[in-house]
Amino acid sequence: MIFKPNNDALTHKYILTDKQIDRMLERSVDGRYSYIKRAVKEGSLIRIKRGLFVVANNNRTHDILPFYIAQALCPGSYISMESALSYHGWIPEAVYSTVSVKGGRKSKEYMHPIFGHYSFSPLAINRISFLEGVHRVYENNQTWLMASPLRALMDLVAYKKIEWQGLGWLKDGLRIDPEHYLHIKKREFKALKNLYKHKKANEFLEKFEHSLSAEKISL
Repeated sequence: MIFKPNNDALTHKYILTDKQIDRMLERSVDGRYSYIKRAVKEGSLIRIKRGLFVVANNNRTHDILPFYIAQALCPGSYISMESALSYHGWIPEAVYSTVSVKGGRKSKEYMHPIFGHYSFSPLAINRISFLEGVHRVYENNQTWLMASPLRALMDLVAYKKIEWQGLGWLKDGLRIDPEHYLHIKKREFKALKNLYKHKKANEFLEKFEHSLSAEKISL
């Protein structure tokens, strides 16, 4: 048996919930359960977690991307910190865990034998500004939310409670090429002011902007 969507609205979906499969199959609960069980056993569907499945390679036109899986694992979250910095080319190291920021208070973590490790961390952020500096990305028929480089950096600072150590820390500690942060716009800093509830994070942002302005003047 090969799992093939018979609903045109779902033809291009690579991740499906059990409710979506219900609508596609139009079977009884027991019939749907048996069908999914066989599809998983034969590899037509790959279970990510209970009630959530990836359509196998032979029914997809593109490889499934970890950011897309992260969005499905925790709807409303967004890719950030090291994962976003790596995606934007700000840090040279490969990141082997997909790191996201979520709402609420509890962290979540998933380890999948095929698709790898995923972590979801809450931050003390003013709720009304939760998605400030976060943008929707569409790639290979897959969509997710991605933090801008500055937002990803500041999320990392807030999460690890990092104090300002000068621009040298960005260059030598995180190995960020100055060419990246020298092009941050004033409006990007302004958008993130008072975003974080932690005083240290807001102080870091303020000192970062001040040092960056002085650096630009000296060039």
